[in-house]
Amino acid sequence: MARRNAAQGTPATAALAAAGVSFVLHPYAHDPSVASYGIEAAEALGMDPSKVFKTLMVEVEGRLAVGIVPVSGSLDLKAFAAAMGAKKAAMADPAAAQRRTGYVLGGISPLGQRLPSPTVLDSSALALDTLLVSGGKRGLDIELAPADLVRLTGASTAAISSLGGHGG
Repeated sequence: MARRNAAQGTPATAALAAAGVSFVLHPYAHDPSVASYGIEAAEALGMDPSKVFKTLMVEVEGRLAVGIVPVSGSLDLKAFAAAMGAKKAAMADPAAAQRRTGYVLGGISPLGQRLPSPTVLDSSALALDTLLVSGGKRGLDIELAPADLVRLTGASTAAISSLGGHGG
């Protein structure tokens, strides 16, 4: 994969470049009227929704954590809590998620966050050669190897996705 960082610079692309990780930028025209940012990205880029992942901020026992799941499914909060060694989890307050990460909703990347949080990547990602995550702004996705995403975020992996469409 070629590394391209031209005019699309975000904290996420800066983190990848600084780590020397290969990645491909996938910009697309974001429609402000769309509510499901992840599905919009998959459709706009012509990608299989099981290869495009959304980054969701979750509150677990009073602290924020990151769940990364395919846009074709939803975050299973019980499974996420179990992966974090907790009894329950809830979606984080959107304003708290934006403050913590430094990104706007629909553009929250698991990479280059203002304050990193414990991260869990859905284990389905491990079967992929590459996956796409938000590039740090609406209308930009980054394609990279799952192993690089795990390494750079310190993520653990677990089955945290279920069919449906919760969040972003």
